[in-house]
Amino acid sequence: MITFLAVSGFLGAGKTTTLIATAKHLEAQGRRVAIITNDQAADLVDTQLVRSSAARGAEVTGGCFCCRFDDLLTVARELVDRHGVDTLLAEAVGSCTDLQATVIRPLRAYYGDTFAAGRLVTVVEPQRLSALRTSLALDDAESDLSYLFGKQLQEADIIAVNKLDLLTGSAAASILDRVQSSHPSATVVGYSAATGRGVETLAEQWLGGHESPDRVIDIDYDRYANAEAALAWLNQSLVVGSAGGFDPAAWARALLGHLSATSAENSWLIGHAKAGVQTAEGLTKSSVTEAGAEPTIDAAAVTFTTLANVTINARVACAPEQLDIAVNSAVEHALAATGTVLAESSTSPAFQPGYPRPTHRLTANSH
Repeated sequence: MITFLAVSGFLGAGKTTTLIATAKHLEAQGRRVAIITNDQAADLVDTQLVRSSAARGAEVTGGCFCCRFDDLLTVARELVDRHGVDTLLAEAVGSCTDLQATVIRPLRAYYGDTFAAGRLVTVVEPQRLSALRTSLALDDAESDLSYLFGKQLQEADIIAVNKLDLLTGSAAASILDRVQSSHPSATVVGYSAATGRGVETLAEQWLGGHESPDRVIDIDYDRYANAEAALAWLNQSLVVGSAGGFDPAAWARALLGHLSATSAENSWLIGHAKAGVQTAEGLTKSSVTEAGAEPTIDAAAVTFTTLANVTINARVACAPEQLDIAVNSAVEHALAATGTVLAESSTSPAFQPGYPRPTHRLTANSH
């Protein structure tokens, strides 16, 4: 029996780093683990991060797990057959919800002889919780993005509050208490994927049982679709270089800092923006999740290189053509700031996700 553990959570919550930390912990316990990432498009920085961590990984692209359920099954079986894994950690795209009805219940109903689908974890982080705190008491006046965020929390068996290392003890306790009081039927776990503190507790809760209370919730798919369409999505691949050499972290900071500033100037919400700078020595990854904020360096491989492959993932609440212009401007800024040149570019225009049409949707009364 293959253990299947799914994680959801809004863009920028730290789902990938959570899965990497959890995978390392479970591997140390003797399990063979693989991570499946997911996105609306190909070329994912998160997949690069998984592979750079030495974890086994694969990706499902072109839509969320619910709409690419058959692809998810294919990838899962390939990982089992190729690597002999006994535990799969599956990260749904950050704009996805309704996973209980479209992934967890179908796995249990139709493939329960192969996969033991565990409890659904939703990852949140304090800064995003604060920014979208009204999502914790939804009403019809809420924005569609807040509606989506609230549904992710509502359907969670476990709400995993990440990045507690960035808070004082009293602030962390306050956040955890507020989440628990707003979602009394969920298990709330605080932890830090960056430091590893609390990851063992999260893993224990995650593996604490394969059956959970029926949490299939009512979803207004029109609002769900509107929330996804509120964000423009862009994935871009580049090759940049400099005969004199350059710092990959400085390149990523220049790119995302410019995009962050542009987003703030235009009052655009950033779902997430990530840059992966891959060299022969390894991956440097940077990210920003708030307009106007400084980018962070989440992984750094080298301080100097002459050639690098760059992957850019941006999810921003603006029109697709606006995101194209903003990212192109940010690339030009990064090239100028680091004295690099663009050697190669493989780009597709930014887009808005289509209406979600799940392969399966099993409610409590489905047969």
